[in-house]
Amino acid sequence: VVVVTGANSGIGFHAAAALAEKNATVILAVRNLEKGAEAQQKILASCPDAKIRVEELDLTSLDSIKAFAAKIIATEQRLDLLINNAGIMFPPLGRTEEGFELQFGTNHLGHFALTARLFDLIASSVNSRIVNVASLAHRGGKLDFGDLNWQQRKYNKYQAYSDSKLANLYFTYELARRLEEREYLTLATAAHPGYTVTNLQNNMPMHTIVNPIFGQKAVKGALPTLRAAIDEDADYGEYYGPNGILEMGGYPRKVKSTELSQNEENAIRLWEISEEMTGVEFPLA
Repeated sequence: VVVVTGANSGIGFHAAAALAEKNATVILAVRNLEKGAEAQQKILASCPDAKIRVEELDLTSLDSIKAFAAKIIATEQRLDLLINNAGIMFPPLGRTEEGFELQFGTNHLGHFALTARLFDLIASSVNSRIVNVASLAHRGGKLDFGDLNWQQRKYNKYQAYSDSKLANLYFTYELARRLEEREYLTLATAAHPGYTVTNLQNNMPMHTIVNPIFGQKAVKGALPTLRAAIDEDADYGEYYGPNGILEMGGYPRKVKSTELSQNEENAIRLWEISEEMTGVEFPLA
């Protein structure tokens, strides 16, 4: 049983389709139910026997996250794989329902709260896995712990995105450390798609020129996520990305993130702040 957030398009769609074709029960967790239904029909058209359903999940709302998790817990006996894929990139300054900066709130805090709420179900499913989809952009990230919500600084949408992707890796590594220390059979891994053409680039300057030169198709960009999700040799906290030049494209292999992303003190600090901000605690104190 698999949950994929943001599964109606791009990398999430292709990861969901591949898993459905391999006989997984796949839950498309999407904000827009109409687009989710279209994605479901696309998958069923190529794989009529696919066990696939659509559920509403708005990562900008802690109430929506709570309701979604409650529904999954009520309807599923197990959850083998949670792929935290949904994300937004380079929008103008916006706020989530709770007032969090939109990119940090969606890309990190939303997935943090979702994972915490589903954790008991995931942990009770033997050899389960949590995959966080990060980005090459984490390399430019540098969290300002005194102003995570951009209330004091002049807003920079590019910096905010990079920061949210750095947060994804802090979360992955700290979650992996806690799982391993407590000898859980659940793994936490991460992946990045390199430079993959999806609708995320719509807010990026010159995307119509840059995409055809550097971009790879979303079906290929989904491969690092899939490897992070199902590679039998994967270990706690491993990170996968493309094997090409500068990790921009190619086939998935283990890759390294920045030294800053591996700072344990920052990861613990972010974990504690994230619990405080979302009001959701993991049983992994």
